[in-house]
Amino acid sequence: MVSGAHLAAFAALTFLMVVVPGPSVLFTISRALTVGRRDALLTVVGNSVGVYTQVVAVAFGLGALVTTSAAVFTAIKVAGAVYLVYLGIQAVRHRRKLSDAMAAKVRATPGRVPTVLRDGFVVGFANPKSIVFLAALLPQFVDPAAGSVPAQMLVLGLCLPAIALATDSAWALVAGTARAWFARSPRRLELVGGTGGLVMIGLGTTLAFTGRGD
Repeated sequence: MVSGAHLAAFAALTFLMVVVPGPSVLFTISRALTVGRRDALLTVVGNSVGVYTQVVAVAFGLGALVTTSAAVFTAIKVAGAVYLVYLGIQAVRHRRKLSDAMAAKVRATPGRVPTVLRDGFVVGFANPKSIVFLAALLPQFVDPAAGSVPAQMLVLGLCLPAIALATDSAWALVAGTARAWFARSPRRLELVGGTGGLVMIGLGTTLAFTGRGD
């Protein structure tokens, strides 16, 4: 099965991807500000399930192809590197979006649990940031000699919903309880997005010149 080194490396890479605010984080913050922590946390749960559905799709759709074709592997690696750089640039350019979300003043009533979970699931499943990340990078941490490729991807893929569940929940709690603190200095949020973006750019550049993860 999956080696400890591959799991740790993919978990670290996943953390760097997740920590850069994207559609799911913005949606979660919006929930926290408009309807409170309860709906925001339920949204995070639904989102995590949606993201893992992406993992399943990637595991059973790309695994065999990547392990049998060097050309496909190289193409996916380059695509992943380019996308990471793109994410970094976008994070730097749009770092003010988090402060804009914190400035929202719309009010609403809490929703029904199934509805809130469903909304979170849809946002997670349709998140282009995570689906491209998984399709481009997940196969690179698989060792064909270690057993079933889809099974390895399913295990490695657990890192994404697990880390997203933790970090997005933190965003939900922070947005629900410390709005005034952020409002006093929007630059604090801009710094989060900008720093994460620079990390992504460096990561993508490094990935472009690395070999197969096994």
